[in-house]
Amino acid sequence: MVFAHVPVLVREVVDVLKPEPGKRYLDGTVGGGGHSEQILIESSPNGRVLGLDRDDEALGAAHERLRRFEERFIARQESFANAKDILSQVGWRAVDGVILDLGVSSHQVDSPERGFSFRAHSNLDMRMDRRQPLDAQQIVNTFSQAELERVFWNFGEESQARRVAQAIVTARRTRPLQSTTDLVELVERIKGRRRRDHHPATQIFQALRIAVNQELAQLERFLEYGYETLLPAGRLAIISFHSLEDRLVKTAFRKWSRDCICPPRAPRCVCGWSRKVSLLTKKPLVPTADEIIRNPRARSAKLRAVERL
Repeated sequence: MVFAHVPVLVREVVDVLKPEPGKRYLDGTVGGGGHSEQILIESSPNGRVLGLDRDDEALGAAHERLRRFEERFIARQESFANAKDILSQVGWRAVDGVILDLGVSSHQVDSPERGFSFRAHSNLDMRMDRRQPLDAQQIVNTFSQAELERVFWNFGEESQARRVAQAIVTARRTRPLQSTTDLVELVERIKGRRRRDHHPATQIFQALRIAVNQELAQLERFLEYGYETLLPAGRLAIISFHSLEDRLVKTAFRKWSRDCICPPRAPRCVCGWSRKVSLLTKKPLVPTADEIIRNPRARSAKLRAVERL
């Protein structure tokens, strides 16, 4: 299987995680295996990686790419939100490094039948894990106008969320919206034709994808305990691609690195909180100009990292 996903910030991930022989690492979004491959190379001859992904095609591609590492690579079709349970299942209490590369992969976008892209005609699907029943077509055709508006505004920051939601509800009374083309044409009628640098359906498709896959909820769940997956001096790196993800990561990392989380005006500390990590990136790492030329989809990537105390 050929998997088109080009991993971003690979060198930066390796520099942050500093893989070493004999240590264990978690790639919570293994995709085509690009980050895992480099971690396994750097941790030779006996470093190991546990790779998680919700997409069965991604796991198949990762197995193919990483076959030469044999038992040093373990894979599970799971969400990184369940990382602590999966680590326990494979007998790893915690790991020396974790990488999460959030968002949709190039392979998913470039596979028309998956329904992620507004550039190709396909069923409205957008599921990363095709075992789940909820897809984009179900959201578009069954959610109320108010629910659709919330999805488009909260997950896509779409300024015309109300107008698009209203148009969808009106259109589906005649016939269901079944394809990406149906939705794109509707959005274009409401928002106008594409500009050269930004398709009018971009934020609508982003919002639907996040809703279908519960991406922010999955991230929030991991960020409730993520530092617990790390051994002392273990490092966690998270790559985000839009402000919604980055805001959650930045907020969690700041909380983890504080000595107290009481309200600022509290007369004394009663929270019982203690500092869990040190920040490795006060400002996020971003792709170089050369990487953006090689891989334009990397342009919005931001990497933040912490080290467990």
